[in-house]
Amino acid sequence: MSESQERGSPELFMALIRTESTFEEIPVIDIQDARSNDPVARRKLADLIRDACINVGFFYIQSHGIPDEIIDNTINGAKEFFALPERAKMELDIRKTPNYKGYTALLGENTDSTGRGDLHEGFDIGWEDVEVDSATVIDGSSLPRDGAMVGQNVWPADLPGFKEKTLEYYHKVVRVGQLLFPLFALALDLPEDFFADKTTRPAAIMRLLHYPPQSPTSSETDPEGQQIGIGAHTDYECFTILWQDRAGGLQVQNTAGKWVDAVPIPGTFVVNLGDQFARWTNDIFKSTMHRVINRSGHERYSIPLFFGTDYDVLLEPIPTFVTPESPSKYEVITAGEYVKSRLDATYAHSSAV
Repeated sequence: MSESQERGSPELFMALIRTESTFEEIPVIDIQDARSNDPVARRKLADLIRDACINVGFFYIQSHGIPDEIIDNTINGAKEFFALPERAKMELDIRKTPNYKGYTALLGENTDSTGRGDLHEGFDIGWEDVEVDSATVIDGSSLPRDGAMVGQNVWPADLPGFKEKTLEYYHKVVRVGQLLFPLFALALDLPEDFFADKTTRPAAIMRLLHYPPQSPTSSETDPEGQQIGIGAHTDYECFTILWQDRAGGLQVQNTAGKWVDAVPIPGTFVVNLGDQFARWTNDIFKSTMHRVINRSGHERYSIPLFFGTDYDVLLEPIPTFVTPESPSKYEVITAGEYVKSRLDATYAHSSAV
C-alpha cells in the first residue's frame, strides 16, 4: 500500500476521531490560505477542516472576503421583500414552480415531520447570470436544460434593486464555495481538483429567511418544542454557507444528543456539511442535525447558500471509504433527484396550489 493510500484509508480517518464522545463548541477557521499558492499552507488549512468535518460537521470561517456592505444591502433587500403584503409575496408561491424557487409562507414547510410547521418565511433562488464589473459571471449555455431542480428564478415585480442586490451576494458566496471544494478534497486526501468535474454547473440554492420573534417564555405554551423556527434536520447538499444576524437561535446536536448553540460571531460565516458529503464519504464526514429556535424576542434574518454537486452527478461513495468492514450505506441516486425528493417531503404537509 502506498503512503497516499495509507494516509487516506478509512481506518486512518476513524483513528482521527477524538476519544471523547462529543463536542461542546464549534471551531473557528481562518480560510485566508485558501487563496495561497503555497501547498503546505493549503494542506495545513485542509487538516483543520478535516478535523472539523469528522468530529463536528460544522465550523465558522473567517477571511471569507465578502464586504459588509454587500451583506447589509442583501439583508435590507430581504427586509423590504418580507415586508410586502402577503398577497404580493404569494404571487411568487414556491409551490407554483417545479424546481422550488420563490416564496415560502410562514409554516409552509415542515422540516421535522414531528413538528407543527416551521415558523419562518423564505425566498429561494438558484443560479442566474449577472454582470459584475462589466463581465458576465458565466455563459448561461452551460446550464442544464432538463432534469430535477432545473428552472428559472422568479422575482417580485415592484421591488427595485432587490434582484440585483440578491444576485450580487449570491455570486460572491458561490465564489467562497468554489474556494472550499479543493480544501474539502485535500481534507479527504484526494487531488484538489477531485470535485471540479462534478461542479461544472452551479447547483447552488440560496434562501433569504425571516423568523418572526418568539418570546423567551414561548416554551411554556409549547412544552414539546413543536413550534420552532425550523425543525431538526440535516442539509441536502455538500455543504452550506450561512450568514446569520445577532438574534442567534441556530443549534447543533452533538453525539450525546445535546444542542450546542452556534452563536453569531461578527465577520464569520457558518459552514456545515450536508448529506451529499456524507454519501460521498460513507459517513466519515458528518452531516450534523441542527435546528433554529428564535426565542430572542426579536426578528431573525439569515441567508444560507446550499452548495451541491451538479444535479446529474451520481452520489456514489468514494471507493476509499467502502471496505468489507464498512460497506456502502446509501443507494446511488443523482444529486438532483436526491435534493428534489427531500424538498418534496418538506413541502408535502402544505396543500398543493
